[in-house]
Amino acid sequence: MQRRFLSASFGAACSILPLEGAPAQTVQELQAQIDELKATIAEMKAAQKGKASPGPAPMPPASVAAVPAPIAAPAAPRAEQPASAVAAVAKPAKPHWYDRIGIRGYTQVRFNEIVSGDRRAPDGVSRLRSVGDSGIGDDTNFTFRRIRLILQGDLSDRVSFYFQPDFANSISNQSGGERREGFVQLRDAYVDTFLDRDKRFRLRVGQSKVPFGWENMQSSSNRLTLDRSDGINSAVPGERDIGVIAYYTPPQVARIWDRLEDDGQKLFGNYGAFGVGVFNGQGINRTETNDGVMTVAMGTWPFALDGLGAGFAGQVLEVGGAALQNGIEPEIRSGGTSSITYREVRGGIHAILYPQPLGFQAEWNWGRGPEYDVARGAIRSLPLNGGYVQTMARVRRSPVGPFMPYARWQRYRGGWKALTNAPRLETDEVELGIEFQPVPALELTLAYAHMQRSEADERRTGRAEGDVIRTQLQWNY
Repeated sequence: MQRRFLSASFGAACSILPLEGAPAQTVQELQAQIDELKATIAEMKAAQKGKASPGPAPMPPASVAAVPAPIAAPAAPRAEQPASAVAAVAKPAKPHWYDRIGIRGYTQVRFNEIVSGDRRAPDGVSRLRSVGDSGIGDDTNFTFRRIRLILQGDLSDRVSFYFQPDFANSISNQSGGERREGFVQLRDAYVDTFLDRDKRFRLRVGQSKVPFGWENMQSSSNRLTLDRSDGINSAVPGERDIGVIAYYTPPQVARIWDRLEDDGQKLFGNYGAFGVGVFNGQGINRTETNDGVMTVAMGTWPFALDGLGAGFAGQVLEVGGAALQNGIEPEIRSGGTSSITYREVRGGIHAILYPQPLGFQAEWNWGRGPEYDVARGAIRSLPLNGGYVQTMARVRRSPVGPFMPYARWQRYRGGWKALTNAPRLETDEVELGIEFQPVPALELTLAYAHMQRSEADERRTGRAEGDVIRTQLQWNY
């Protein structure tokens, strides 16, 4: 086959040779034509074999040396693409639904001990107790504070979801009024719809955190202190409710928060620099009892202080405020909820200087809300105020790993609307603690607190006082 192909090629070349009598050509011209003919023959042979030209062809027979002119080389036939190459450029398979879902969580185990003070008290007198930690009390040892499992993912490029139950809740009034532990409670169940391509503006629908108070928004897995302060948490005990809220985060704010996150700072989470929403207003996992809604607005803005000089390199100061208006019907001692809707209105401010290595944090709020008036024997809408001041340091490296010591003072005077009859709290507390992180998955917190508290029960009067040693081990997964 190859021989017939070459013979045909030479025949075509000979058919266009100049006739006798044509002007004689120089040796150089003949040599150039011979070289061109060699290249043409090599290309023809390579095309026949379906591969690239192997380079200069071997010396043709002597009879070809007399050929004076080259011929035009035919185009090389296109080699067919192998089936494997076609498969390689095929459209990728559509991702499965489970490729868009992530699972994570954390667990907290605590051990508290009242080392001095009013562990017990006669009927009608306050004992040393805390609304933030049911493990502070008489005859208590180890407790699960939180067991969270979080599922989150993308339903599309513009829609995401978040689901979080807690397996460390309790229920009361079981056998003879006994309290039982380890029950599941819904914490978060919401969907985010991003209204712009850059995902700066989102609309959130479902049960989620109510944007009032910086530490209320901060995840308990990321908070330095063991519990939120009474004054700030009294606005939204449980931090959540069902509603609709819009969040917006400008690009310049997102850049600063991303920088802080990369640095390992304890942020409150990107809930938006600005948030406005409406909620049921009765509180987490409670049935709505009136036609009114709770309206909330919050703003927070971080300022990079690098421009103030070398001493402020890397420092960020974040300041903001929030406002809340609500009508609520607390549970009452006789059963059910109040038939009267009590007005609640609050305003609060916050400031955080992130530890680099020293930091500062403070929040305070004022307003009116439901509170049991012992003198009148009824719930009324009364003034309230409270918050905290905190300082902390960050040590990145040590023989025991990174650690953060802190000191916090908190104060609150006002009602606690989430409990029966909205009892009045009078809290003064100083807490000293330190958080160790020997490995990224483990956090150990040791804390001492001197407490002066009224018990959250309108049937008990006065204030209890005492000293409490508290420990917590948290593991993240």
